[in-house]
Amino acid sequence: MTFTDPLYLLALVPVAALALAYVLMQRRRTRYAVRFATLPMLDRVAPARPRWRRHLATALVLLALGTFATAAAGPQMRLRVPYERATVIVAIDVSGSMEAQDVPPDRLTAAKEAAVQFVNELPETVQVGVVAFSGRAELVAPVTDDRVLVESSIDALEAGGGTAIGEAVFSAAEEVVRQAATSGTTSDSTTAPNETTDDAGTEPIPARLVLLSDGFNTAGRSPADAIPEALEAQMPISTIAYGTPDGVLGNGLGARSVPADDDILQRLADETDGHFYRAESGTELDQVYEDIGSAIGWRTETTLVTTALVLIGLALAITATALSLRWFSRLV
Repeated sequence: MTFTDPLYLLALVPVAALALAYVLMQRRRTRYAVRFATLPMLDRVAPARPRWRRHLATALVLLALGTFATAAAGPQMRLRVPYERATVIVAIDVSGSMEAQDVPPDRLTAAKEAAVQFVNELPETVQVGVVAFSGRAELVAPVTDDRVLVESSIDALEAGGGTAIGEAVFSAAEEVVRQAATSGTTSDSTTAPNETTDDAGTEPIPARLVLLSDGFNTAGRSPADAIPEALEAQMPISTIAYGTPDGVLGNGLGARSVPADDDILQRLADETDGHFYRAESGTELDQVYEDIGSAIGWRTETTLVTTALVLIGLALAITATALSLRWFSRLV
């Protein structure tokens, strides 16, 4: 915990002095009682009663005062809070190999179901776009906060053709830049294209590409050529490798092996500060998307907790007063 005005912590000094004075007063009262009264008389004049009740109310008042003094210093804590705004592009491989059934019911269906769940669980302030890629990449849903449009765009995807992973990255980066231009950019010329600001002009809008694929790049520009584009757009890429190493497409003599190209997907994630995942089952996919959603939807920032401390102090003071009235029929 840090403080915006630590000098106000000096207000804790008189609170500590009060606590010390109370302790000394109680010790002094005990010495006087023993000095001027015999023990049998002391039992009749001051019958036994629970000792802790006499001190609890005072302790609560002192804690309340200490809490108020701490609140005055402007305490801050590092807390996880939702992004106010963010842009997420989901790029889905719709090449023919996505029809393989090693991830039941098949790779594409599993990917679509998990992607829809992922999008629906993102904070409402996160805008989402969808890129589909096979032999070429296509922006099937521009960045929007319309979850129904995004979901229907994902549901309509069908498999067929080659695999253009690099083109998918280029397409996503172009949409991020377009969205940044639409929202307005900061006055700082060193700010990356996607680091647009909110209406107050103070908060950058983060962007991320979530790319899932099961095959080797077979068309368009190479994924390696797309990495500088993603870096320039400040767009980390989280990649998901679909399928098992033994995945095949088709049956009988016409079956062919369609393993995922983990190496290029791993490189895309590593060199853009993203994360690489391997999904070999529907259950694993749920966890993958949950992890990505947590990374996208939350951030850690310094937050004032003054209000919380004031409420805690008020609750302690009210409790102390209530207990004192209940037990001793007087205020503290």
